[in-house]
Amino acid sequence: MDLKQLEYIVKIADEGSITRAAEGLFISQSGLNQQLLKLEGELGLQLFHRSKNDLRLTEAGNVYVNYARRILLLKQEAYDILNDLADNRVGHLSVGLTPERGINMFMSIYPKFYQMFPHITIEPQEISIRKQLSMISKGYLDLGFVTLAESDKTNDEYIHIYYENILLAVPRSHPLAAHANPPGAPFATADLAAFQNEQFVLMFKDSTLRRIIDPLFKEAGFTPNILFETSSNITLRNMVKNRMACSLISHNYARDQEDIAYFYLPSHPFWELCATYKKGHYLTKAASAFIELAIQHYHQAAQANGQSIV
Repeated sequence: MDLKQLEYIVKIADEGSITRAAEGLFISQSGLNQQLLKLEGELGLQLFHRSKNDLRLTEAGNVYVNYARRILLLKQEAYDILNDLADNRVGHLSVGLTPERGINMFMSIYPKFYQMFPHITIEPQEISIRKQLSMISKGYLDLGFVTLAESDKTNDEYIHIYYENILLAVPRSHPLAAHANPPGAPFATADLAAFQNEQFVLMFKDSTLRRIIDPLFKEAGFTPNILFETSSNITLRNMVKNRMACSLISHNYARDQEDIAYFYLPSHPFWELCATYKKGHYLTKAASAFIELAIQHYHQAAQANGQSIV
């Protein structure tokens, strides 16, 4: 069995295009097409439905790609186990990181990780939570670090780090901010319905955070007047700080309390910060160490910001 050929077909399936797959594999388009035609000839089956704009897997193609993924993952897992048994401390570790929070964690722990595993090639990737979950399931990421609701979890493995409250953020100049506690004190509770006439800045529509906060507005009986949507929690905080709107953000970003009043909501909405990896996949010594360092970092950062670690 030609493992390289398995990689080629899986890549074509993922990209839905021979051109894009060839670019990602650093081979010629004609060479990759010949590999596909050769395999289909040997099998006597068509693996892809071909159209002008894309390729779609046939029933036979789905069978081939599903087993090809499993074979490639087993190969990698075998080498990972052998390297750990030999205590070689070599290999490759791909890690998915969310913007802002994830990058800060990586910068904090990487020096210590490098001291422990100087010969591990680590590949950090700054990508969205949904893409991380997809790449984990397909075996393209060894580890991911994600914040999500229980309903967003896939069938892969999750290691709990802590639960994090979602807060209402209001400019201190807002009249209703008078009900907030002073900076540094525990947050008071506010009814979201009291802010139905205000403008809001929110995370983008398809984010995991919006899946949590959109129902909150529905429960409060109004549709928010959205001034701006973004992928950045820091942007949300800065827009509240500059008195442009109110927002709903996670506790991790509850800063600038002199300018922003933060409130708990009565239902105490939350999401979970987790490390994730493919279900049933062998977790290497390096991956386990990286997770442990990340957990230590996140716990220390949360406690410094007044969050409980549960």
